[in-house]
Amino acid sequence: MTPCRETGCPGRYVDGYCDWCGMPERPAPAPTGPTPGTAEPRTGAAGTGGTGTGTDVTGTGAGTTGGGGATGATAGAGGADQGASAMPERVTGSESPVESAAASARAITPLGSARGGGARRHVRQRRARRSGLGAGLTQVPPAVETDPMTVVLDDPIVPEERRICPSCGAPVGRGHDGIPGRTQGYCPQCRNPFSFTPKLAPGDLVAGQYEVAGPIAHGGLGWIYLARDRNVSGRWVVLKGLLNAGDEDAVAAAIAEQQFLAQVEHPQIVEVYNVVEHEGLAYTVMEYVGGVSLKQMLKDRLMARGEYDPLPVEVALAFVLEILPAFTYLHDHGLLYCDFKPDNLIHVADGVKLIDLGGMREIDDLTSPIYGTIGYQAPEVAEMGPSIASDVYTIGRTLVVLTTEFRGYQTRFVDSLPPLTQTPAFLEHDPFYRLVARCCAPDPADRFVSIEELRVQMLGVLRQVVADRPGAGMTTQAPPSAFFEAPVVTGETLDWWQLPGLRPDEQDPMNTWLRGLQTNDPADRLVALRQAPQHTPEVILEMGRTALRAENGDAVAQAADSLLTHDPWDWRAVWLLGLDALRRGDGGAAVDSFQAVYAQLPGEIAPRFALAAAHEAAGDGRSLRLAESSFTTCLRTDGSYVVASAFGIARTRAARGDHAGAVEAVSAVPPTSGAYSRARWMRADLQTRTGAGVPALMDVLADSRRITLEPRTRAQLAVQVLETALAARLAGDDRDATLDGKAATEATLRRSLESAYRDLARLTPDPAERHLLVDEANRIRPWSLI
Repeated sequence: MTPCRETGCPGRYVDGYCDWCGMPERPAPAPTGPTPGTAEPRTGAAGTGGTGTGTDVTGTGAGTTGGGGATGATAGAGGADQGASAMPERVTGSESPVESAAASARAITPLGSARGGGARRHVRQRRARRSGLGAGLTQVPPAVETDPMTVVLDDPIVPEERRICPSCGAPVGRGHDGIPGRTQGYCPQCRNPFSFTPKLAPGDLVAGQYEVAGPIAHGGLGWIYLARDRNVSGRWVVLKGLLNAGDEDAVAAAIAEQQFLAQVEHPQIVEVYNVVEHEGLAYTVMEYVGGVSLKQMLKDRLMARGEYDPLPVEVALAFVLEILPAFTYLHDHGLLYCDFKPDNLIHVADGVKLIDLGGMREIDDLTSPIYGTIGYQAPEVAEMGPSIASDVYTIGRTLVVLTTEFRGYQTRFVDSLPPLTQTPAFLEHDPFYRLVARCCAPDPADRFVSIEELRVQMLGVLRQVVADRPGAGMTTQAPPSAFFEAPVVTGETLDWWQLPGLRPDEQDPMNTWLRGLQTNDPADRLVALRQAPQHTPEVILEMGRTALRAENGDAVAQAADSLLTHDPWDWRAVWLLGLDALRRGDGGAAVDSFQAVYAQLPGEIAPRFALAAAHEAAGDGRSLRLAESSFTTCLRTDGSYVVASAFGIARTRAARGDHAGAVEAVSAVPPTSGAYSRARWMRADLQTRTGAGVPALMDVLADSRRITLEPRTRAQLAVQVLETALAARLAGDDRDATLDGKAATEATLRRSLESAYRDLARLTPDPAERHLLVDEANRIRPWSLI
């Protein structure tokens, strides 16, 4: 084989082409092209004024208006998924699940040194104001503004490890034995030409209107440039060109992007201004977004701390929650985004912007090439094509990358989530884990069916995450749930019927008929329901609820089966089974059922409350701790759950012997609540078990007399308090205390306790019990000497 005649190329000609650089065989040495370096410059994200990377560490398929990666091969809807562009980081079999922070830094930090040239970054802080991110639940500082010129690359080079053939995805332009690779040539695998050399230079005037400042990033379909629009007040714009005008797929993708962009008008999506031609090449003129990508934000945090520093979960949720209306807009217009990732979400001012629509396509498009990114793209896309469900998948994967050190997300865990036990964000925020798990479910049918459904649940998860922060206080009243009523106020016990009720589906055609049912007797009502003109889901659901009241477990199970026959994903069927398990006292089965509902609706408080009730019913130490944790989240998250949750916390603490903690919990019931008297009674009852001394118990007795109580309950409480106080006196508590204006001596306590027993006896209808109470009164009274 003849050695390649290209200067510095170590390859040899095979079948007329070099097996290394891909150049065709020539009889004489060809002049050398520019000699690229191997360092990756740290650049601003294209389409942004921030500090995104010039090439994508994670890889991207479609070209981006904001710092995308090198392109990969594309595939049709039925082809293999090769839409990701950059080569993913490899994870060897010897690597442990939790790798070192230094290794993490290598995976995320740009290769090589920072952008040279000594250009100083000019940053002007916006006037201080509250960011609109976070739905008022958390604070996200506004983004800083940057001088657009600071993102222009001094040395626009695509690192060799990011040079991928735009036609087949094979590595091209790689160095050998210390000799740098070529920035243009022919792919040794498919023989198609490649070029990573910018086509525009600073000062070029494109279409007589756009003065080029320079390249700012290399996207999936070519270089991206910053320019000034001479015709519109000198505003900054982005010019996005083609990687290879001779590649049909690349040209088709660029034309499709331009057509899509012309249709899209949304304040959170980058705007297209124009499509122009310059020296035979087409360029899309786009809005310049002066912010920072979330990918660059992660890199900045890593560099500042020296180790991987993911975004707080509430901040990541705030960012993604804010961009969801843009997805809704696209889906409502029959479009799919396809390539969502941290690179393409820009924090600008006090909002966010979605960039890089290069991978976007119509929902019913079954023929266009598929563009995506390894590690973010849903596993079914290669065979089934993209869908709303696959867009939901990319949102879930993005949340994981933003909040965890997700090592191996492009290799070992390319189609799965990292282990729960190795992911702090999942361990600390259970609803967040459940949200992400449903977004990234392997079966598309198990994911959220719409962006609006995802948005509602994500907002609920954000409320819970904020409520679970250390030191978090009570939040304001949450919006009413679309699925659940508030729970019935509980007290010393919690029964199944006190759990949140299900709101009816207003679209069900049998709602009017159901409201017309007159009988409330469970047996008669079941007969009437079975004779309903239609057995719609609401009718079946009412059968299940009525069967619960009738304590007919078989009928409950039949109703659940019927609901699942109508819709295998109807979580209300599992809710019924959970209620029935709770009715039967089977805490374990109730936990399983409510866990399943919670997984479907991680942003709803009702399943969390029901799960707490199930854990409480299970009764063991671990279950009681889990119950208290969930009750606490409910109390802090939604004002309509405060009272029921306070009672729940008090019960679980008392069951574990923490009576002082139980007193503190029940004290959270506000005076404005209708259950305040019940809470004060429960507080007094608990204080008798805390080991309080005689003075404190006398205060409890005095306070209990100001509570509105049923007479027999009041007498029972008096007996309990006085018995405890007398036992304390007999045990040696000689501290001063008063009872009804007299010193609370042993004799005084005995006379008062005797009187309380006789009061309780008069209010007790059962003769045998009444006689026992009189005997106790006689036993406790002080002895008299005659």
